Parts: sequence; structure tokens; C-alpha cells
Amino acid sequence: MTQKPFSILLSSAGRRVALLRILRRTLSDLGLEGRVVAVDTSALAAAFQLADRAFVVPRCTSPDFVPAVLGICRANDIRLVVPTIDTELPIYAAARQEFAAEGIVVAVSTPEVVEIGADKVRTHEWLVANGFPAVRQALPEAVLAHPEEWPFPLMAKPRRGSSSVGAGVVRSQTQLREVAGTGGFVVETIAPGSEYTIDIVADRAGGCLCAVPRRRLEVRGGEVSKGVTVRSDRMEVLAGDICASLPGAYGALNLQAFHDEATGDVRVIELNPRFGGGFPLTWEAGAKFPQWTIEEILGLPVTARSRSWRDGLVMLRYDEAVFVRSEGLPG
Repeated sequence: MTQKPFSILLSSAGRRVALLRILRRTLSDLGLEGRVVAVDTSALAAAFQLADRAFVVPRCTSPDFVPAVLGICRANDIRLVVPTIDTELPIYAAARQEFAAEGIVVAVSTPEVVEIGADKVRTHEWLVANGFPAVRQALPEAVLAHPEEWPFPLMAKPRRGSSSVGAGVVRSQTQLREVAGTGGFVVETIAPGSEYTIDIVADRAGGCLCAVPRRRLEVRGGEVSKGVTVRSDRMEVLAGDICASLPGAYGALNLQAFHDEATGDVRVIELNPRFGGGFPLTWEAGAKFPQWTIEEILGLPVTARSRSWRDGLVMLRYDEAVFVRSEGLPG
């Protein structure tokens, strides 16, 4: 479809082998000449070893990170950079223009959207201010001051963090005082119903091309290990409205929400402006997010259809292993 190579850089490749394979398959499906290049801070990352080319880079918090990634992009015909972890999102969001000056698109939202997603207090305040359904939230000290307004159990979670690290249910004043003593936590009411991730892909104008709710059947280490796609007008419309209201959504995002099937009530609890760990289920169901993003970059007709995915598709994840020779690997 184009003579110029179109390669993709997968940042913080880690264990994201499924996403790497999806990106490689996308290039093939579009008939594009290109490679999937991985970068990581360690050559021991599984996806690093399975990429077409791979490079060790400094941590994203280092001032050398962006220059190193830009140099790799220039040398490898990179046209699209796909960030994957929360800590690198603000770095890439702030550097989008540097990459754009080299003809490289970073699939990341604006710094404002990244900051809303990174801070659970900001997320909650933004949802409420824009009229979107959320759970009640307060700092532990405020809850302790008005216990009659906050019946247990409650959910306590780090104000900043991901993969449910540090999050847990508190069932008494004693437990809540312990949480308050550690600092950096928020407390939320527990919404009724089932927990969902809603995968979203936004175009350059911030509009939602497609939203796919998937119910979390089993979670391991904060990441879904079993899930099922679920058609839901309520959740899909809500996700589209949130996407369009954000100040500069772009690329893949996901919402965490609870849906009470008995009442139809939906409560949003988190916003993550990146691919979710369970995205391979959404892709396998037919929502080809990377393809639609690349089509828009190339000025091709975008083939996205909001309902072009399979309802009721179940994903059952399992562990795989990558085997390589030890030569050249860090000891």
C-alpha cells in the first residue's frame, strides 16, 4: 500500500508478547513493509527476545531516554511508537512534538489526559465535574472524621499506582487508620455488580472509533487472566462520551468500571490511557485498534466499525516461555 517502510516501536516491551504479535500481524494484514522493534531496560524481557530487532534503553525517568529512543527510531524507519506502561506515558506525552518533527507518531494522549489517568483523585474529580458516574471517594482522614457516612467494607488504593498494587478492602476503623498512617491512599465505596474493562481507541480528533467492554472473570497480579467480551449499549455509549470529553485522548485507552446487571447502573473507577493487559481479547474479537490507527496515520480510509467485534468471546490466558542462548545476555 506504500513503498516507504512502516515500522513500529514497542516501548517497555516486557512480557507483552501477545501485543508484539498483534502489531506484527497488523503490518502483514495491511501489506506494509516494516518490522516491530522492541525497547526495554533489560534484554531479559520476553518480548525483547521475540521482536524483529531489540535495543536496551535507559529507564524512562532518565534524561537520556527520549534521545535514545529517537535515535533508534531514526535508524529503523519507525513511524509509530506504542507506549505500554504508566511511568513512561508522561515522558512520551511531553515529547510528542519531538517525535512528530521526525515524522513519528507516538500513540499517546495529551499530558493532561495522562495526568488525569495517573492520579485517582484527579480521575474522580474529572469524572464528577463532567457528569460521569463514579463511586464515592475521599481521603482516609475524611472518612475517619465522618464514619457514619462511610459504612464498611470500603476499598483503599494508592492514589497513584497501577495493576491493583497495594489496593485492598478495609473492613474496620482499625484497618482504615492503618491505611491513613501509610499516606498516599484514597478510599472508595465498593460498587455493586461485575468488574469490566472497556477498551477504547481514539482518533486524532479525540473521537471514539470503537469501545469494547470485557468482563473480568479472573484476575492475576492485577491483570486479567480470564475475560469475556460483552455487548452493552450503556457501557459503549458511556465510554465514547468519556473519550470525546477528555482533553486530547488518542490511541488506545481503557476504563475500569463496575456494571450492575440487575439495575443497569455503571460506575467508572479508573482511566488508563494505554493498552490494557487484556487487549488481545478485544483484538481477537475483531476490534483492530492498531490497524485503524495506522490507517489514519497513512491517510487511508479508516475501516473502524463500532460494532465490528464478536460478543461473548472468552479469553483464557496461560503462561509461555521464551528460550534463548545465554551468550550476550546480562549475567
